[in-house]
Amino acid sequence: MSHLQPVRTLVRRGATALGLIWLVMTLTFALLHAAPGDAADLLVAPDASPEAASRLRSDLGLDRPLPIQYGRWLANLLQGDLGESFQRREPVRRILAEALPISLWLGMASLTLTFLVGVTVGAIQATQHNRWPDRLLTGLTTTIYAAPSYWLALTGIAFFTYGLSRLGAPGWMRIPAFGLTSPASDATGLAVVPDLLRHSLLPVAVLAAIGAAGIARYARSSVLDLLHQDWVRTARAKGLAPRRVIGRHVLANALPPLVVLLMLALPGVVAGSVFIEMIFAWPGMGRAMLGAIAARDYPVVMGATVAYASVVVLANAASDLLLDAADPRRRE
Repeated sequence: MSHLQPVRTLVRRGATALGLIWLVMTLTFALLHAAPGDAADLLVAPDASPEAASRLRSDLGLDRPLPIQYGRWLANLLQGDLGESFQRREPVRRILAEALPISLWLGMASLTLTFLVGVTVGAIQATQHNRWPDRLLTGLTTTIYAAPSYWLALTGIAFFTYGLSRLGAPGWMRIPAFGLTSPASDATGLAVVPDLLRHSLLPVAVLAAIGAAGIARYARSSVLDLLHQDWVRTARAKGLAPRRVIGRHVLANALPPLVVLLMLALPGVVAGSVFIEMIFAWPGMGRAMLGAIAARDYPVVMGATVAYASVVVLANAASDLLLDAADPRRRE
């Protein structure tokens, strides 16, 4: 029966992930409807009669008991229907389909830089333990990790966009701060890519800096512990170059927990991207969700919650599978 154990483990993890997603959706639904006011209060004209607001509330289904509203929404979700936006009067699926690629680009680019920069900085700190590079990088990473994402974003704009402009720097040195592309640009197709990359520099750098600061602190501790192992001393005694000892032996053994830590850093990237998209005017999932919350647009908020919860929970579940693949001892 041992050959059934992987299947049982996969089923158990899948059931746990679905249960967590359902719990997040249910709590979000309850908290949204517990807030004072609803979409009808915001959509009707200020001088509209109470009858007009009641009629709109009935059209949107907001006059029904909360358990019935929840049951109807959940039944539609199981059929793949996320509903229609109260504010924009278009399917939520279409709204999310337009915003999701933007958030995915921001998240994947920042996560990649988070891992590469964080592990590199942590390894440098460990190899320079108690020397000035270690102290300098420790202070820098601690400061960045403790700083709010919106503060780092505004600081980056103040320096790299506004500050360089006031100093008279040439246009190619000024990093654009808002939007995906320049409003005056008429480029199409692949010609848009250079402009998109320039507009991505600040938002991606801010998210990656926060994540890399956290990864670096953990990587420093892991690499430092491994450097004091007997097998590392043996490798050095055999005459292996320091770079080969670090790259091929130490980092290979530090990789499994760092992979898991990277997946656990995903919720922070998701939460941070909400503020980053608002500050840099990126029309992604975070901006769509905050706008929907302000407008009490329940279908859009719930659709975004489903997407965010699915990404975070499934990423955490996948971290176990990645750990099995990266660590031969777990496969044993």
